[in-house]
Amino acid sequence: MAAVVEKHSIDVVPDSARHGRAFNQFTLWLGANLQITAVVTGALAVVFGGDVVWSLVGLVAGNLLGGAVMALHSAQGPQLGLPQMIQSRAQFGVKGAVVPLLLVILMYVGFFASGSVLAGQATAELTHTNDTTGIVVFALVTAVVAAVGYRVIHVLGRVASVICALAFVYLGVRLLDRVDLGDLLGDAHFSLPMFLLAVSLSASWQLAFGPYVADYSRYLPRSTSARATFWWTLSGSAIGSQWSMTFGVLVAASSGGAFLDNQVGYVVSLGGAGLVASFFYFVIALGKLTINVLNTYGGFMSMVTGISGFRGQRALSQRGRAVYIAIIMVAGTAVALLGKDSFLASFKDFLLFLLTFFTPWSAINLVDYYLISRERYDIPALADPHGRYGAWRWDALVVYGIGLVAQLPFLATHFYTGPLVEPLGGADVSWIVGLVVPAVLYWLLARRDTSHIPDATILGTEESAGPLVAGGVAHR
Repeated sequence: MAAVVEKHSIDVVPDSARHGRAFNQFTLWLGANLQITAVVTGALAVVFGGDVVWSLVGLVAGNLLGGAVMALHSAQGPQLGLPQMIQSRAQFGVKGAVVPLLLVILMYVGFFASGSVLAGQATAELTHTNDTTGIVVFALVTAVVAAVGYRVIHVLGRVASVICALAFVYLGVRLLDRVDLGDLLGDAHFSLPMFLLAVSLSASWQLAFGPYVADYSRYLPRSTSARATFWWTLSGSAIGSQWSMTFGVLVAASSGGAFLDNQVGYVVSLGGAGLVASFFYFVIALGKLTINVLNTYGGFMSMVTGISGFRGQRALSQRGRAVYIAIIMVAGTAVALLGKDSFLASFKDFLLFLLTFFTPWSAINLVDYYLISRERYDIPALADPHGRYGAWRWDALVVYGIGLVAQLPFLATHFYTGPLVEPLGGADVSWIVGLVVPAVLYWLLARRDTSHIPDATILGTEESAGPLVAGGVAHR
C-alpha cells in the first residue's frame, strides 16, 4: 500500500518517480467526462431554448475551443513536473498566485457539490437510503480515493472509461429506439444567443479543467512529447464530454419534463429495471466518482499552493494531505446538502460565472508559458518570495483584474446581466473577451521586461546535474 499512496504534492516530481504514457491522459479524461453532470450540461442548451442541431454544433465548437486551451495546460505537466497552480506563481508571484487560487478552490468546492448531488441520488438507490445519506457516503469514498493519490486516480480513469463508454453505448441505443431522430434533427432554427449559450456551456466545462489538468500529467516522463500530451488530453476530454452532452441534448429534447424532474432516475429508466437499473446507478456513481476525485485532489492541491506561498512550505506530510482533503470534502458536502433541491436552476449560472474568473487566468498562464518564458522557469524560485519571481507580480495581477472587469458588460447570468448583452441579442460572449483582452495586454506588458526569465529551466532537484533546456533535457 505504501508504494501506491502518493508521496509528492506541491513539490517537483523527480525523474526517478516519472512513469506512464501520454495515452493515459486519454483514458483519464474520457472517463472523467462520460458522466451525468456532462449530460445535464448538454441538456441545458435545449432546456433554455436551443434546438437540437444548433445546440450540438455549438457544443462541439465549445468543447474543441475550450478543450484546446485546457490541453495546452496539460502539455506543461511533463516538462515541469509541477502542479498547475504552482507554475502560475511565475506569472502572479509566489504570494500573488493566491488571488486566482481562491477562486479555483471555490470552483472545486462547487463542482464537488454539484457532482455529489447527482451521485448522491445514485448512491442512495444503491444503498437503499435517502439522498442525504447517499451524498455523505459518496463524499467519504471520494475523499479516500483522493487521499491515495495519482496512481489510483489514473487506474480509476481507465476503469471508468471502459465501463462508462459501454454503458453510454447501450443507453444511446435505447434512447434512439424511443425517439424519432429525424423529427428532432429536422426542427432546426438558428438563434445566435442560443448557439452562443451552447458554445459557452461546453467551453466553460473544458476551461474549468485548466487550473488542475497538469496535476495529472506531471508524472509523465520528461521526454514525453508535448504534442502527444496535448492531443491525447484534448481527444479524451472533447470526445467524452461531447458524447455525454449529445446524449443530454437528445434526452432533453425528447423527454419533456420527465428528465428535468429527475435527471438520474430518467437516465437509469432508459437502461431498464431491477438489476439492470442497479448497474446504471453504479455507472452514474462511478462516473461521478472519477470527476469528483479530480475536484477533491485539485482542490487540496490548490489550497496547499495558496497557503504554502505564505508559509514557505515546499512539501506536505501525509497527515497534512488528509486534513486538506477533509476540508474540501466537508465544504463540498455542506454545499451539496444545502443546494440539492435547486440543482438544475443554479448549475447553468455556476458554469457560466466560472468562465469570468478562469479565462483571464488561462490567457495569462498560456501566453507566459508559450510566448514569453518559452517553457523556461526557475523551479526553486517558485517557492521563494524573495527570488526572481517575487512575492507579488503586479503586472499580471492588474491584467487579471482588467480581464475580469472587461467581461462584465457581456456577461449574462440569472443574477447579473451586462449592458451589452441585449444589443447582442442576449448572447453571452464574455468568455471570448476574457481570453483575448488579458492575452493581448499581458503579452504587451510582459515582453518589455524578461530579465526574470532564465536561459534554461532550472530544476533544483538532486536528480538533475544540469539544466533542462526548453523542449528537452540537457545531456548530463
